[in-house]
Amino acid sequence: MSEGQVNEQGAGPSPTDDTAGQTRATGFGRVLIAVYAVFALAATARSLVQVIRSFSEAPLAYGLSAFSGVVYIVATIALASRGRWAYRLSWITISIELFGVIAIGIASLTHPEWFARDSVWSYFGMGYLFIPLVLPLVGMWWLRKVGR
Repeated sequence: MSEGQVNEQGAGPSPTDDTAGQTRATGFGRVLIAVYAVFALAATARSLVQVIRSFSEAPLAYGLSAFSGVVYIVATIALASRGRWAYRLSWITISIELFGVIAIGIASLTHPEWFARDSVWSYFGMGYLFIPLVLPLVGMWWLRKVGR
């Protein structure tokens, strides 16, 4: 359904239409998507270099960095896409991100011996100015605000 068209009930696009949520990529949403894209690039590039150069030094930390990169890539794509599936996938990936930051943050404090090197999410994202801890909270707030 294109903009200006009405559905069978005489209303505009419903939340189940593929065009629903098209406002997510405007204004603040565009900035949020850009931040997620930067984190997707940074986490993925960092992990690739770490895995290629010295995976055996810190396989847990470097594996977690690679995983976080994948989460940021999927979140970026979902946030930038339209439709119910993208909205749901956004919630899923951002929830995984928040859980990961909290779980890895706690583990890196309580068991520092597990982390021979830092990952993106270790110490709650301290190496990235705690943005990994704040970003999913902002993303969830924004998704709740704009809806589907």
